[in-house]
Amino acid sequence: MPKTTDNLKHLAQLGAAARLKQLDRERATILQMFPGLLQSRLVRTSPELALKPRRKPSAAARRAMSEGMRRFWARRKAAMKK
Repeated sequence: MPKTTDNLKHLAQLGAAARLKQLDRERATILQMFPGLLQSRLVRTSPELALKPRRKPSAAARRAMSEGMRRFWARRKAAMKK
């Protein structure tokens, strides 16, 4: 039984490797057709750039945003009554 599992795993790896090669060829073709694409912001070339940490607002900033939204909705609600 384990040999069957190992065989399936091996076949899956071969299929994945073939698909990766196919994707690399497609990527090369696209980049050849659109050479300016790499310089644009549409394509990130390194994984480090894609995984940039998001900045979180401080507690004071969140409080200020909350107060601002309360004022916004209060003004809007008052305008709707008129």
